[in-house]
Amino acid sequence: MTDTHATVRPVNPGDREIWQRLFTAYGVFYETDFPQEVLDGVWTWLMDAAHPVSALVAELDGALVGFAHLRRLEDTFTAGPAWFLDDLYVVPEHRGAGIARALMERCDATAHAAGGGTLRWITASDNTTAQGLYDKVATRTTWVTYEREA
Repeated sequence: MTDTHATVRPVNPGDREIWQRLFTAYGVFYETDFPQEVLDGVWTWLMDAAHPVSALVAELDGALVGFAHLRRLEDTFTAGPAWFLDDLYVVPEHRGAGIARALMERCDATAHAAGGGTLRWITASDNTTAQGLYDKVATRTTWVTYEREA
């Protein structure tokens, strides 16, 4: 099912309350409780046009139903731009309606308009629903991700 009524646009200051609800729900999905200082910090980034992290939101019938956080990077393999899709979330009742795909397409358009480059993202190994879409729209890599606190 594809929803042709969703509009994807940059986040704006009036979206703060619903963005915060959506981002909090995203955290719950990944078993993460975002403290208020994290919510405030990320929102400050999103409102700063010079910051490398930006956000797109999906609006359906006047309500925000999803978001994507996009980060610009510099790619040492190409000496050019690259992009990282930090977070992608669609409210459960609108999943499968093409909203995540529309957000990703707008991420592509944003990257293309700013010089192109590779768009990368990660997801949890058990998030098979998201992987169903990702396998259709991108190439699954063989890279293994590690992390540690500095």
